[in-house]
Amino acid sequence: MTPASLVRVLAAGAALLLLPASGAVAQRQPPSPEARIDRLEKQVQQVQRQVFPKGRPADTAGFADDPAATQSSVAILNQRLDALERQMADLLRQSEENGHRLQDLEAITAKTRADHEARLAALEQQMSSGVAPANTTGSVAPAQNPAASRPPAAKPAATSAADSSAPPESASAAPQGDPGEDAYTQGFRLWQDGKYDEAITALRAFTSAYPKHRRVSYANNLVGRALLDKGDARAAAEALLANYRGNPAGERAPDSLYYLGQALTKLGQTAQACKAYGELDAVYGAKIRPDLKSLEAAAKSQAQCS
Repeated sequence: MTPASLVRVLAAGAALLLLPASGAVAQRQPPSPEARIDRLEKQVQQVQRQVFPKGRPADTAGFADDPAATQSSVAILNQRLDALERQMADLLRQSEENGHRLQDLEAITAKTRADHEARLAALEQQMSSGVAPANTTGSVAPAQNPAASRPPAAKPAATSAADSSAPPESASAAPQGDPGEDAYTQGFRLWQDGKYDEAITALRAFTSAYPKHRRVSYANNLVGRALLDKGDARAAAEALLANYRGNPAGERAPDSLYYLGQALTKLGQTAQACKAYGELDAVYGAKIRPDLKSLEAAAKSQAQCS
């Protein structure tokens, strides 16, 4: 046997000896990670089939068997949405209607206020235009302390028939020891005796000396009446209008309006006189004394007030 043949034989024998040993070593090696993962996946799948017979847990765990939304639930939701939309539409409509009503009320209020202001301004302008000549004389009663002053006693022969029915204001009603009352009584008696110029001077001196006296309203009104009695209707209208405007709450403010109408009637301004009588009714109404109310009715008839 040649040396080469001997080497081949020995190599073959060594290979045969090594084959069983390498197989045993291969059997003792641990499985690869891929094999282990495959084995674990198979085991988990077997457990899933037993615990979750309807499918994998990721598909059914934590969810109901019914579908997420049914036709009935969708219909209910649509109905609720429709109801909410209708309610929102109703609220918007009501809000718009309320806004329109508020705008209408504001417009009506503004128009009413403007009408009232215009009527008052027109009345004042008309009355002023009828009784306001150039204020250059001292015949106008001072407007600082005006008040309607109707004399308490019956008028003298020079006065009109309407004046004769006026209730007398006797000097005996005056409190004792009141110099202001005495001064007014002096002027009143002068007017009663027909001494109109002297009465006007005395009454104006009284209002100047006692501007806070209760008889100031009487005295200022009596100044206007004295001017009217002496035939100066325009100056009388000025004084009476100043009395009424200066102190509409005065005791003789209604009388001033009435005698203002008388002065305007004598001036031939019957329309303005009717306006004065109308303002007397509008401002004082039921507060007018019965005797003055009867005089006013006759004056309206005389001026042909509608």
